[in-house]
Order: sequence, then structure tokens, then C-alpha cells
Amino acid sequence: MDERIHEHAEVLIDWSARVEAGDDVVLSVAEGAHELAVAVAERLGERGANLVATYDSDEVSRAYLRAHDGEFEAGDHELALVENADVYLRLGGGRNTSASADVPSDIRQAHASATAEVREARMATDWVSTVHPTRSLAQQAGMAYEEYQEFAYGAILRGWEALADEMARMKELLDEGSEVRIRKERTDLTMSIEGRTAVNSAASVAYDSHNLPSGEVFTAPYATEGEVFFDVPMTINGRRVRDAYLEFEDGEVVAFDAQENRKVLETVLETDEGARRLGELGIGMNRGIDRFTDNVLFDEKMGDTVHLALGRAYDANLPAGEEGNRSAVHVDLITDVSEGVVEIDGEVVQRNGRFRWEDGFEE
Repeated sequence: MDERIHEHAEVLIDWSARVEAGDDVVLSVAEGAHELAVAVAERLGERGANLVATYDSDEVSRAYLRAHDGEFEAGDHELALVENADVYLRLGGGRNTSASADVPSDIRQAHASATAEVREARMATDWVSTVHPTRSLAQQAGMAYEEYQEFAYGAILRGWEALADEMARMKELLDEGSEVRIRKERTDLTMSIEGRTAVNSAASVAYDSHNLPSGEVFTAPYATEGEVFFDVPMTINGRRVRDAYLEFEDGEVVAFDAQENRKVLETVLETDEGARRLGELGIGMNRGIDRFTDNVLFDEKMGDTVHLALGRAYDANLPAGEEGNRSAVHVDLITDVSEGVVEIDGEVVQRNGRFRWEDGFEE
């Protein structure tokens, strides 16, 4: 086995999930992630954790959803499993990144709504999502398999403590700020962040961070006004969405478009009332991610980008007792700000992809 797989498992268990002896762990394993699952299981055994592994296949899910009549019931058996877990680990991978592309949108929406309670319970655990580099992901990224492995491990196996210290600067700016404005071609968007707490997403539950790799600082915006153009293509529900555009009034999407697969964007927005509002503003800061791969786990963390998520807001960003935006979906859309400006309360904090503390910012 590639030694980097063992290193990946070590980072996941020790740094990211902070698994302790006696923890009850649910391990969700996607197609193609077998080797990483073996390495993770070995690490969990050494730690003295209690393991239940489940199989997460897009092709299995497709078969189930396409055969169903759409009258879904809440899965109490799955809910019981997650509610009794201390840690939930998801190992992504897959054989076909478009495996579920032909699942009807109404079936997809009904299933998302019916399983909302399970997702909420999962997010109450120390959950972490990561990905094992597979040939399908390499193909989606337009890379040779070996090239993609180098890229993925370059983003995953890095000095997380040092990056956490750097990202703490952006967290402080967002925590102290009241309004964020993003300006670039076809984009002039403002949103309130007053009273919200930013998360320094340093790939560890100790930072309220749940992705590996990570490398972003995110918060929960509201009162969004203006327009935004997303020039980074995204695969949503198995379909490539390109050049998406949103217009907001009073915090809600009032107009939208996309050059490719506009219907997919429309389906997301029609999921429920919360799907037409933003749940997240994220600022990418992981310089180890140096290219777009059509995988949101990597792309949204890339330096020179900002992402906005339609739908659910994370509780970690909200004051105690405040519910925030609720939805059955959380769909990220990414805009390249390498030729743009990000302001907090009128002060430029990022210009043409450079942060105010980085060399080249004044230029």
C-alpha cells in the first residue's frame, strides 16, 4: 500500500477527528476508497475505538432512488445508528462521478427532505469528510491518475497548524466585521455578517472544521443584496453547472441563470424556502490546492476563490439560541477572485487573490 494512504489515515484519525479510545465510530466507505478504509480501520483498532463500517455507493443509491415511488419515510434505523455515534467518517471516492445524474429531481428533493433529521444527527457528531484519490476523480479533474494523487496528497498532507495560524487572521477580521462586499466582473454583492462567528476551518473538529482537506474561513451571511457570477464550473447532482448567476433582494434569490444546466440550479432553488437564501460565505486559503478539479471538497478551499452556499447554515457560525437559515440542501458555488476585491466594512482585505498580509497585496 502507498505509504501516503497510511499518512492520510493518521491525519484523519489524529488531527481531524481526534478519535479517542472507546469512541463509537461510523465509517462510511465509498466505492474505490477500500485501501483508505483499510488503513483507517487499522488506525481505529490501534486506538481502541468501536467501528461500524457502511458502504456508500452512488450506483446503489441511484438504483434505489430510481426504483422508488418518492413517498419516503424517515429512516429510523439509520437515525439510531448516527445518534449513537461519537464520530462519523466519510471516505469519498467513487467509480463514476455522474452515477446519479439521471435520478429525477422530484425524487431527489423528496429524499433530501425525508432524511433531513439523519443529516442533522450526523452533524451533531464529530464528523469528518475526506476523499481517497480514485481514477474517476482524476478523470473528472482532467489529470493522469498519478498526477491527481500528487495533487490530492499535496492538499491533504500539509502543515495544518501553520495554516490554522494564518487563517486565524481572516477569522478575526470576519468576527469583528459587520458587512462583506465582493466586487468583480458581473459581481457586486453585499451581505451582513454582524453577530456571526467565523470558523477557522483547519481540517479538525477542534476548530469546528469537518473536511479533509480544508483551508477556508467561513461564516453564515444574511441580508444579501446584489448580484454574483460563479465562473468556476461545479458538478451538482451529477450534472455540470457552468457560469451560474444569482441576483438577490432582501436576502433571497430573485433571478438566476446558468450557461449550462440551468435546470439543475432551478431544482436546487426549488427544494424549499431556505434554498433561496445563503447559508455560507467561505474564503479559500489553501495554497496547496493550485487548480480546479470539479470537486467541491478541493475547489472551495483554493486560494483566490470565494464560495457561497445556497441553503443550510452551520450552527457553529450562529449565536446560541439562533436558528439561522434552514434547508434540506447546502450547495456550494464558487467564484474566482484572482481579479476581484473582497471588502469587510469598506476595507479591502483581499485584492486580486492576495490577502492584505501577503506580499503583492498593494500591487
